[in-house]
Amino acid sequence: MTRSFKTGSFVALMLAAAALFVALGVWQLQRLEFKRQLISAAESRVGSPPVSLPPTADWAGLTPQDYDFTPVRFEGVFTRQAPVMVFTALGAPRGAYGGPGYWIMHELALADGGSVWVNRGFVPDDRLADFDLPPDGTVALAGLMRRPEAANWFTPPSDPGAHLDYVRDPHRFPRSAGETSEIAPFTVDLMDTETGLPQAGETVIDFPNRHFEYALTWFALAALTPVLLVVWLRQRGRSAPLAPPETRD
Repeated sequence: MTRSFKTGSFVALMLAAAALFVALGVWQLQRLEFKRQLISAAESRVGSPPVSLPPTADWAGLTPQDYDFTPVRFEGVFTRQAPVMVFTALGAPRGAYGGPGYWIMHELALADGGSVWVNRGFVPDDRLADFDLPPDGTVALAGLMRRPEAANWFTPPSDPGAHLDYVRDPHRFPRSAGETSEIAPFTVDLMDTETGLPQAGETVIDFPNRHFEYALTWFALAALTPVLLVVWLRQRGRSAPLAPPETRD
């Protein structure tokens, strides 16, 4: 492999790295805008009066960013479906319990034929056998609509047999055999803050937002990479072997 080929390959690699750093910086700016919209939606919607839960016929047309954190009121009957326990770590609880534990998700059958998974609240890991079951009969509830949580590469698979999951995504939750009702594409966090377990009213609305710092870091790396490349090329040029002198016959 010739010296010039090695140099060309390294230059191409460094330029590709600079382009990648720019792309990552742009992505962080996009994440910054998304996080700002999320925080703005949470702050503006959480304190507003509850509205009626969208009917089943309207679910297909819902857009998550348009309904996330919207307070709603609704009625229904909790099914006898076993609850799904979604692992979490509650760092700043409003109630008495925090730390590692589970969101307790119960399915609620609505009058119009659909059903929605309701997050009844948080239960710490060491009190998992102590939480109350939902009441029988028709209940009137109030809560916050929440978009489905997205799984990533590091999210463990759900365990339907144990009714255990790691993200609140209603499409991952198990269904009873033969059940045909339409499942809401969202979940609802109960806002009730009465004592007892599950501990409701624990919707997290405080989001860390350091994407601008991350973007600056990536852009700084993108700017530094060509500088380092120029320095390297100069040093390489100085260390290049001199051409042999011409000889005369």
